[in-house]
Amino acid sequence: MAMGKRKKNRQQPLFIVTADLPRTVAHPFYEKLNEVLAGWKFDPFVEELCAKFYEDKIGRPSLEPGKYFRLLLIGYFEGIDSERGIAWRCADSLSVRSFVGYELDEKSTEHSTISRTRRLIDVETHKEVFQWVLKVLADYDLIQGKTVGIDATTLEANAAMRSIVRKDTKQNYQEFLTDLAKASGIETPTREDLVKIDKKRKNKASNEDWENPHDPDAKIAKMKDGSTHLAHKAEHAVDMESGAVLAVTLQGADLGDTTTILPTITAATENLAAVADDARVAENFMSEVVTDKGYHSNGTMIDLKEMNINGYVSEPERGRRDWEGKQVEKAAVYANRRRVRGKRGKRLMRQRGELLERTFAHNYETGAMRRTHLKRHDNINKRLLVHVGGFNLSLVMRKLTGFGKPRRLQGLPARIFGLIWSVCRFMATIYSTLAIEPHENMIPAFAQLAA
Repeated sequence: MAMGKRKKNRQQPLFIVTADLPRTVAHPFYEKLNEVLAGWKFDPFVEELCAKFYEDKIGRPSLEPGKYFRLLLIGYFEGIDSERGIAWRCADSLSVRSFVGYELDEKSTEHSTISRTRRLIDVETHKEVFQWVLKVLADYDLIQGKTVGIDATTLEANAAMRSIVRKDTKQNYQEFLTDLAKASGIETPTREDLVKIDKKRKNKASNEDWENPHDPDAKIAKMKDGSTHLAHKAEHAVDMESGAVLAVTLQGADLGDTTTILPTITAATENLAAVADDARVAENFMSEVVTDKGYHSNGTMIDLKEMNINGYVSEPERGRRDWEGKQVEKAAVYANRRRVRGKRGKRLMRQRGELLERTFAHNYETGAMRRTHLKRHDNINKRLLVHVGGFNLSLVMRKLTGFGKPRRLQGLPARIFGLIWSVCRFMATIYSTLAIEPHENMIPAFAQLAA
């Protein structure tokens, strides 16, 4: 066989037949997803919802609402963290272009247009799109809403610790340490002097004293790996039956779990009320809440009781407690303790670790949203609502096709061949054990293995 050589200055064809263009194995996934969106009339819904944000005659060429929300969904399904990366992926992939709705001769959207459209459409509209996705899940019997698990995780902010300044004097960290050194008697402090002074200080990076001038919503927090970064706190309310995310809230990373649980419960209740017209959603929604020990406090137990919610909250070891004058708190804490120690409570605690951590892994690890590329909570929340909405749609796709993301289809032929090969080897082992001669009409590979 003669070796082929690359032709230099090869002239590109003037016309190309559309049917001859290559189609990737991911295309059937997006094709099915578009069928789901079209069946629920997604484009007319978002166009009517976003009409108030567009002008009829004036302004720059706009990005249609249907394309905008699909582009943000691409961020989840393709694992892309930035809007610039989403725009590049859309320009590069034929299957993504087809899913978003671009013709072959149409130029795809630039990242600046995606960013401008996000700033144009408010947070409430993004919440309504998230609730629309929940209605789709309810139609596929993927929402019960009776037992809800709540947990939080930190997202690294798009801001650097070296940029923080004092709230009172607006000094940066270097200037602040230099003033401390001079006040201690060192006229010209060196870098080593500053390091020694900094080591002796307590509460070096307090959110009460420091802030980032470019993103005041980012708070100083310790991440799960032990490092300290400016971060945000994302909290999920998850249906314990299906694993669907019923609500996602973005709050300050310096707020404790006992403070942030009530806004998340409120958001989940509002979202469930939006889909309550579907008969398949339980009427007694949000009657049980399952959380870890970080949410346990007397106040939380009383709040859950007043909302007629049975709490299954892990209780930390606090030793013997003094309940004098706290009979209401004692009753609420003891009732929660009995529920947690029961069979149902232990089973829910096991499920909580599985279902809630799974949502974090899909959205922030493989979904690439562990580090945000946006600033301020309103901007991040918009992206987060559609991103988590993509996770919920993946549950529908998994029920319909068996796959929650398009890349799962890439190794499907190899897995099918491996399964057939394993069956052939198993049958060959049986035939060789029983000393049965292979028949000539057998599959050639199986006949060869049996022989």
